[in-house]
Amino acid sequence: MAASGTIAANGLPRASAAARVDWVDYAKGICIVMVVMMHSVLGVELAAGKTGFMHVAVAFAKPFRMPDFFLISGLFLPLVIDRDWRTYLDRKVMHFAYFYVVWVTIQFGFKAPAFAAESSWREVGLLYLESLIEPFGTLWFIYLLPVFFVVTKLTRKFPPLAIWLIAAALETARISTGWTAIDEFCSRFVYFYSGYLFAPYVFALSDRARNHPAWALAALAAWALVNAGLVSIGASEWKIMSLALGFAGACAIITMGTLLARAQWLNFFRFCGQHSIVIYLAFFLPMATTRTLLLRTGIIPDIGTVSLIVTIAGVLGALAIWQVALRLNARFLFERPDAFWIAPKKTGPVLQAAE
Repeated sequence: MAASGTIAANGLPRASAAARVDWVDYAKGICIVMVVMMHSVLGVELAAGKTGFMHVAVAFAKPFRMPDFFLISGLFLPLVIDRDWRTYLDRKVMHFAYFYVVWVTIQFGFKAPAFAAESSWREVGLLYLESLIEPFGTLWFIYLLPVFFVVTKLTRKFPPLAIWLIAAALETARISTGWTAIDEFCSRFVYFYSGYLFAPYVFALSDRARNHPAWALAALAAWALVNAGLVSIGASEWKIMSLALGFAGACAIITMGTLLARAQWLNFFRFCGQHSIVIYLAFFLPMATTRTLLLRTGIIPDIGTVSLIVTIAGVLGALAIWQVALRLNARFLFERPDAFWIAPKKTGPVLQAAE
């Protein structure tokens, strides 16, 4: 895979498999920071009972924050979807299932006393078991990814356009059963499947942005104005409009990631993208700790500033936890041990996969 993300004749990246696509890392980095920001800002505002200036940024990103993450998650699937089922399930199901179980257990370890104080330890145990079918807290993304991977492989013999139209209809239908896995599947699968189905066009978009940066910047400015305007009047929540804004925002983040990669600016986002699963798994702890500390002490009165600090603490704190885990030989927190592989392990650097 070319570090620049150059596409080959079949529309997918070419060159050595040891390389990574730079703009994908930037885009993933932007996405994971936005995810942390959303949880941080809304958590602070809920606890404080009022909003701050960061609320505007969260509202602006809402139409495209998760659509872009899911679209990128499906981007490299065409290269591996025809693997045998054993290898496929190992890489695309066991990988995420392992981290989900480990980190659900960790989150419960911190939250169980509060849950027990409100009900009983028996209820806590039942809630933990329920998390196996009802995604818990911030971890719903890695709960759904294996489902998306399996559904896409099972349906690969069906007409792709028919699958896409069904997925788009599910998003537009605004399914609300009260079960996170069902509701989020209906809302998000169209973006994941689009990443899989339209990967050649995504890479072509990136190449055009890299080759024509001035036009790309102009397009980004236009998109930002339109997105902000539609969010401000509430139109971003309309049926069809939400689908269009999801794809428009995903294209914008891809373009933004490409331009940053071209200029080699803000490499922190690239680093975050390379370690997005680390941040996603661990940010809840430094985020919650910092939020509680700042709000209880009242040392910073401005809610927007508190939200910003909590966001930064969530990202940097997760990376710090990862480094501490490596130094304490607790790699199992972020690396799947040999005992949990059901297919032979990869022997070297491989194609950049969705995290």
